Amino acid sequence: MKLLLTFSKMKGPTYLIVITLIFLSINTYSQSHKKVKFTPTHYYSFFSGATSPVLSIYPGDTIITSSVDCEGFDRNLKLCTSGKSVNPLTGPFYISGAEEGDIVKITFTDIRFSRNTAFSLPYFHPRSMNDSIAQLANNDSLPIIWDLNFKKNTASLHKKTEHLNNFEVAIHPFFGCVGLAAKGNEMLSTADSGPSGGNMDFKRITKNASVYLPVYHKGGLLYIGDGHAAQGDGEINLCALETSLDYDFVVQLIKKPVKPIEYPRVEDDTYIMTVGMDASFDNCIKIVNKGMLEWLQELYHLSVEEATKVMGSSMEYTITEIVDPKVEVVAMIKKKTLSKIIKK
Repeated sequence: MKLLLTFSKMKGPTYLIVITLIFLSINTYSQSHKKVKFTPTHYYSFFSGATSPVLSIYPGDTIITSSVDCEGFDRNLKLCTSGKSVNPLTGPFYISGAEEGDIVKITFTDIRFSRNTAFSLPYFHPRSMNDSIAQLANNDSLPIIWDLNFKKNTASLHKKTEHLNNFEVAIHPFFGCVGLAAKGNEMLSTADSGPSGGNMDFKRITKNASVYLPVYHKGGLLYIGDGHAAQGDGEINLCALETSLDYDFVVQLIKKPVKPIEYPRVEDDTYIMTVGMDASFDNCIKIVNKGMLEWLQELYHLSVEEATKVMGSSMEYTITEIVDPKVEVVAMIKKKTLSKIIKK
């Protein structure tokens, strides 16, 4: 109120200067945070630093774009790739200002279904089932078609079976693949993952979630794809309910953090989450536990002894992937639980 009274008493040149400064401030802000629409025409099958970027983006801008499904089919079921690669990716996006050692935060401000069908496979991956049962399930190679009902937010089988005539599963759109270019000259496959992200197949990477990734190349080079409508943990059918998606995202840069992150982190309104991937399940557990310890110490300055009490009493785990070259595990702690910690 005091500020408004002061402003109302201004006259002459002072009034004009203040008005001009306010206008310039608003105009500068609107110019610095743009909405950019991007229509992909090419898709890539590696998280690589060797691929030329398709678009330069700036922290704070909202990027509005789309992805094809894991076989390369778009919203109209048109094949947009050669059909020989799995999980074709939109990107790479060059992130202005990103340098090796930084952290990129990608927030999905919206994710939308772009068609009303999805597909999966009648398949048990050998890692998920003993051989004799897996062979019985895997005789039928035809994909399973699912109808997506957006009013009910469910998927049902297009071709009904005796016991699954009324079967439905809840749906929400999320991405299986989110990653920056892999370290050095590595050509990380879209069927694989690593410290810079990749095919994580984590169903909490959805609207309003943020993914934190370490930068290994100038510009980061961000790739996104592999849209899903639903998925059980572990992706034991080798795929999820695969579909094409439209989405909006914003990136932010954490420049030269005191302690760089070694593996991806994910955050949403409910949880903080650390992601680990390795050929060994035991190593995955160690990776996510170390990542969670370091995050808690950054946020709350906990001692190791204090962290044992928080993590041992409150942490949850989920196995997101067992069929890729690496097993993937996520450690999760609810923000509501962490809100009781005293910050100093």
